[in-house]
Amino acid sequence: MKNRFYQPKNSKDAMRFIEELFNKYRNAPLTKPLLQYHEKLMFQIHDNVLPVAKKEGIPDRIKSAQRMYKIMRQWITIRMSGHAFQGKMRHFKIDNHHHKFKARHIKINNGHNYQTSRH
Repeated sequence: MKNRFYQPKNSKDAMRFIEELFNKYRNAPLTKPLLQYHEKLMFQIHDNVLPVAKKEGIPDRIKSAQRMYKIMRQWITIRMSGHAFQGKMRHFKIDNHHHKFKARHIKINNGHNYQTSRH
């Protein structure tokens, strides 16, 4: 029974765990239990992770925890307005970069020399 709950080693470990959980449900249908769960995670960041990060004295980690809290607040407003949440949380930031395709030039024997193909 001792190992029932997750015990993070430091604030970064806790933020990674919360980030992983957030990414699992970020596009799930919005329900009351999901909102309660999300608010519980926000509470964990605000009341547990932020004070530990301040105690550790690492300014970047404090900023990351505050940024995570802000992103999770924005998630509620975006989802409550009926829109989909674009992106995924990575390294405690929103990563919404789309895949880029390089243009491949194919030489064809016609009036112009190259035709571009995007694969």
